[in-house]
Amino acid sequence: MSNSLSGKSIAFLATDGVEQIELTRPWQDLKGVGATVHLVSLESGEVKGYNHLSEADSFTVDKSVKAVSASDYDGLVLPGGVANPDALRMDADAVAFIKSFFTAGKPVAAICHAPWTLIEAGVVEGRTLTSWPSLKTDIANAGGNWVDQSVCEDSGLVTSRKPDDLDDFCSKMLEVFAA
Repeated sequence: MSNSLSGKSIAFLATDGVEQIELTRPWQDLKGVGATVHLVSLESGEVKGYNHLSEADSFTVDKSVKAVSASDYDGLVLPGGVANPDALRMDADAVAFIKSFFTAGKPVAAICHAPWTLIEAGVVEGRTLTSWPSLKTDIANAGGNWVDQSVCEDSGLVTSRKPDDLDDFCSKMLEVFAA
């Protein structure tokens, strides 16, 4: 297992339509090594999780994206789903929050469709990453190099394709966030 993340604070940025296991598994793994985790969303209240297209559990939002900044956190996790990153990339505060982690040189982990938000934040150019395969052209058009592998790490950006990749994703995320 990775080094301890005790004393580190990690933001999860998500909204309704988040792929539930891509939220809960990294959350559990980070808490398991001592990190403090916060669910950040577009507004206060709850976020509705999904198991693919089926509605699942609700999760309490800890903080609104308008009320936080990258300086509050040591890393950022972007879970996928289709509706979740699609909504986030349309919100200027969410996009600015994501971009600020890259500006500050802090690690970011994104899975499945979450790289849509990275494209919107303008942080993909020159990077190698992976995602759900339907994002391949979007990533290439944004100047990124898409690869088809379970996990990819490029200068503090950890990416994976889908829920089946969560073991590799979480292992690499813990390693990079602990560095």
